[in-house]
Amino acid sequence: MTSEQSSKSSSRNGSNHLLKRVWYSTSVPVFAVLLALLIGAIILLVSGADPLQAYAALIKGSFGNTEALSRTLQKTTPLIFSGLAVAFAFKAGLFNIGAQGQLLFGAIVAAVLGFGIHGLPAVLHASLALLGGAFAGALFGAIPGALKTYTGAHEVITTIMLNYIAINITDYLADGPWKDMTPGNIVARTPKILDTARIPSVAGLPLGFLIALIFSVVTWWLLRKTTIGFEIRTVGLNPNAAKYAGIKVAKTIILTMVLSGLLAGIGGAIETQGVVGRYQPGFNTGLGFDGITIALLGKTNPIGVIPAALIVGAMKAGSSQMQFSAGVAKEITDVIQALILFFVAADMIVRWLLRIRAAEEEKVTLSTGWGQQ
Repeated sequence: MTSEQSSKSSSRNGSNHLLKRVWYSTSVPVFAVLLALLIGAIILLVSGADPLQAYAALIKGSFGNTEALSRTLQKTTPLIFSGLAVAFAFKAGLFNIGAQGQLLFGAIVAAVLGFGIHGLPAVLHASLALLGGAFAGALFGAIPGALKTYTGAHEVITTIMLNYIAINITDYLADGPWKDMTPGNIVARTPKILDTARIPSVAGLPLGFLIALIFSVVTWWLLRKTTIGFEIRTVGLNPNAAKYAGIKVAKTIILTMVLSGLLAGIGGAIETQGVVGRYQPGFNTGLGFDGITIALLGKTNPIGVIPAALIVGAMKAGSSQMQFSAGVAKEITDVIQALILFFVAADMIVRWLLRIRAAEEEKVTLSTGWGQQ
């Protein structure tokens, strides 16, 4: 074999290997969505609705025009950040269910900085509120990281408990010290943020969505191209081996939870600054929990989180249109989303149907175990 033939053979083998990796990475999420839509169609038929009409209305409500697309991207933006938060923790073998609480603190701190500070230029004011939300989320994320490191408390339990703490504290603040005291207002909410603190849209494209895309790329780069990312992934694969190799496992766990909380906090801040315009309890419900679905659907890949969040965001944005045009209950989209999560989590079902094996590098470690450090 000549050197030219050898080079072509190597190139062909490399291309085949790349195609196999792409197939392993995308097959389960794609077919999980398709299976969920198929079962959703059966549920729609049983409920007396026309699946084709319902799904057409869903697509129209999420991508039918510029306004619908803008609404979809607005819905998608905090979902990208919550998905990134959960996926980032997964890489260290941590299951961060506390993205909801971290997101709430990011949202309310951004609101306070948004209405409480006056006289700043728009760029500076918006950036300050965004950084404040990020810091609040990071601080709240550090708590379960420290508890796991120094007491052995499992992050699943502590983050669930901290979610309730975050919900009650933010509810109190929005109905107490930081309540909108405008005459006639009886709703628990903060005052509107100033225009200088808002994150605007340009030609129908929310700038918050562009920020989310940038953070997705930065998160991927951090995990794949830096020493910190290597240490995080090593701890996720085997904390004992990482400790033997000289990696400070305790420090890495805390840092991972801090950065995970930071991502969730930014998502909450952008929801306040770019969508709601204030903090109001109930407006952010479920965004953090949706991050679990998105992280799994995106195979815990920061880039894969983007299309996963877009799917969920489109369902949220188009559900109203589906309800009005096809007479379908809005909760059907929640059922479809739950089915997607089921098929992604129980990927053996999809792999059995597709007759494909799981690639070792695609397996997700949800946790390092109870009390393990």
